[in-house]
Amino acid sequence: MRSLTPVEAALAFAIGGSVLAVFLPPFIRNLHASRLTEPLAGLERISARAAALADAAPALQAYPPSVALTPAQVPRGELVVDPPGTWAHPTWRLLDFSLEAPHAFSFEFVSNNSAQGSTYTATAHGDLDGDGVQSTFQVSGVTRPGNSPETSPLEVMREVE
Repeated sequence: MRSLTPVEAALAFAIGGSVLAVFLPPFIRNLHASRLTEPLAGLERISARAAALADAAPALQAYPPSVALTPAQVPRGELVVDPPGTWAHPTWRLLDFSLEAPHAFSFEFVSNNSAQGSTYTATAHGDLDGDGVQSTFQVSGVTRPGNSPETSPLEVMREVE
């Protein structure tokens, strides 16, 4: 086996660097995008189930009770696996929501039910790079007596923090 000449080595290095320069930025963008599917898909599941529950109940009982941030500590720059029972709160069960796979976000559901109308806000918080600054995704809904439930558009604060 022969060794590369300095010119051949420089050429191989230049070609390798060019390939990395072309393919690395899209790879990193796709990696961030794949991490953002977790909060988007999670909030979509929560809002769809909340709307279905509200459609079948009187306004005073439209949405399940509030539940605190789950897990309580927002993961910082890593994927976490929750211990058994993390998603056992009755609200998460009513919303048919839990995260069994390793995940990077914590979720919260806040509701306010009254005879005049009911509202909810579902939020996902994540710290993808572990710097203490969080990405926040939020969706909310409302239902009033005699009307179908309405879901507001998704709000995003610091999508990629």
